[in-house]
Amino acid sequence: MMPIQYHDLGVTEYTQALRVQRRWHAWCREKQSNILLLTQHQPVITLGYRYAQDQQDQRNQRDQLLVSREQLWKKGIRVEHTDRGGGATYHAPGQLVVYPLFSTVLRKYGVRRFIAQLEDVMLQTCLHFGVPTQRKLGQPGVWVGEKKIGAVGIAVRQKVTLHGFCLNVDLDLLPFTYIVPCGLAGMGVTSLQAEGGRPISFPDVVQTLIHKISCIFAVRMEEFPHERCLE
Repeated sequence: MMPIQYHDLGVTEYTQALRVQRRWHAWCREKQSNILLLTQHQPVITLGYRYAQDQQDQRNQRDQLLVSREQLWKKGIRVEHTDRGGGATYHAPGQLVVYPLFSTVLRKYGVRRFIAQLEDVMLQTCLHFGVPTQRKLGQPGVWVGEKKIGAVGIAVRQKVTLHGFCLNVDLDLLPFTYIVPCGLAGMGVTSLQAEGGRPISFPDVVQTLIHKISCIFAVRMEEFPHERCLE
């Protein structure tokens, strides 16, 4: 299998990263290739397709947003509808967001096993930093007890994946109280730093996670240059 090419976009606006995703999604579809994008987003709440089918449906928005859009705007948090699976989640600097745009890798594993493999990446990355985590039946993502530390939400378009997963490293967790995370009322949220009780090096988390992807998917990782990503 060809290597998975990856690139770290740095801190991005959600809509900017989505445009980059879609551009490379088309490339992966045409070339039968696999691209991995890593980023941190400016503060944003995203609503999965369950709640994005009708953007004017105020009831659905109230089900997920516990404060008004106006209040969120004043706090510097945008709200975006998206076509990934799952409910509402929050992204901000300090959270590692990973977008696997996989073609041949997806076909090798199938959707269910692919999602399980993404969870394995987070499970093993957390364990590397001394934080044991686990799955919950019927609830995609990874957990520390009753607190969620990593979320998964993908879409598959023309046999290539879009969107992906996010792992809380050292971000401010307060804005998660402004939403019903992943549609699960009363769910706690945590981070590697909160659980480890010590500072966590974000670059170390990135490199560890890339290594875990290489091991779990049994494929070589190959960084590609910045200018290619923005073509």
